[in-house]
Amino acid sequence: MNRSFPEGFLWGTATASYQVEGAVKQDGRGPSIWDTFSHTPGRVKLGHTGDISCDQYNHYREDIALMKKLGLGAHRFSISWSRVMPAGRGTINRKGIDYYRRFVEGLLEAEIQPWVTLFHWDLPQALQDDFGGWRSRETSRYFADYCSLIASELGDLVKNYMTINEFVCFTDAGYRSPGQVFAPGEMLDIKGRNQVRHNALLAHGLAVQAIRDAASSAKVGFAENPTICIPVMETEEHISAARRAFREKNAHFLTTVLEGSYPEIYLEEQGKDAPDFTDEDMKTIGSPVDFVGINLYLACHIIADPETECGYSTIEHPHSYPRMHAPWIKVSPEIAYWAPRYIAELWGVNNIYITENGCACLDEIDAQGRISDTDRIFYIRNHLLQAQRATAEGIPMKGYFCWSLLDNFEWADGYTYRFGIVHVDFKTLKRTPKLSAEFLSRVAAANRVL
Repeated sequence: MNRSFPEGFLWGTATASYQVEGAVKQDGRGPSIWDTFSHTPGRVKLGHTGDISCDQYNHYREDIALMKKLGLGAHRFSISWSRVMPAGRGTINRKGIDYYRRFVEGLLEAEIQPWVTLFHWDLPQALQDDFGGWRSRETSRYFADYCSLIASELGDLVKNYMTINEFVCFTDAGYRSPGQVFAPGEMLDIKGRNQVRHNALLAHGLAVQAIRDAASSAKVGFAENPTICIPVMETEEHISAARRAFREKNAHFLTTVLEGSYPEIYLEEQGKDAPDFTDEDMKTIGSPVDFVGINLYLACHIIADPETECGYSTIEHPHSYPRMHAPWIKVSPEIAYWAPRYIAELWGVNNIYITENGCACLDEIDAQGRISDTDRIFYIRNHLLQAQRATAEGIPMKGYFCWSLLDNFEWADGYTYRFGIVHVDFKTLKRTPKLSAEFLSRVAAANRVL
């Protein structure tokens, strides 16, 4: 069996600023909403915060050396908006800019491509205080200014930018969530939530334009975690139903960005609670992108159902459905095939990247100090087999970023789940590559599933 990926396929890892950097008060960084949220009693498990985390701000050279040793060709990381603009606007923190420039230069010296995510949920607290955060279009405009700054300062070194990571996790989970709550932890009505969604989409579109203006050679996209619809059987009837379901279940973010308009089904479902918007807004939101990043986590099974108006039904995961240590991660490796296929078929996207894929495992250390995380290898290998199927069929998937390089602060779950291929002792900050790191290293070197 040929398990090879196309020549030039990109292999990398991914992290996010608040999850790994620490150093929250060092060198002029301003507070973010996640600093405030994590220090609010009852918000994060066990009272954990990102104050220190992996302290990558002071250990980045060590982490780059690890990546180089693994032989990975790319690294996706996010920039802390409040580290470079402490108030989210106005005054620039030169020490913050200089840090990211050193980080990028270190990656390039190690022959690792830097892929920058400009927003991974850590909004400057000042914008929350002054404008209500994403409740205001002012935040969208200030986001574009910030993106312009980064592209201007790093554009000679960085060629690939993602505007926003996972809209739903800072809109719905941040401003209206009956379950797990993320920063800033506000409960808005449905109309308010939908307006937050719209302002986030507008921020993306304004950022695409701002980055292109500041760095003409930049490649710009975004990273989204869509609900990925798997047909119950690979027959045309069920595939067609699942493709339609994928477009409709992701109508509020992915579909809107790639079509430049809200699908009628979304506006009809929301009714009087639909967001307020202008034609100019939608033109901006639909600004063409160079690539689409997909974070592979969420799956549902679709069965064709002629008795429904939409022509399909969703089958819920049975209680016995396999899952990883973090219970929300169901093991559905087929998503690595169907997501890029739908995106290529529905919208003609020519450059698709898996920008996150990974899982939490118990990661027990044996007497020799080894972490033999065969469960994580199982998870990654099976997703890669499906991704390889996609590339073998000509679907334009160009790279894979494993989540995550390091064990880190897992948002409202604190440090209770470990997602890294490198173990971090949060007391000593010692880094120890797991067996999965060796696996990914060998896969990258061979450019095939092992």
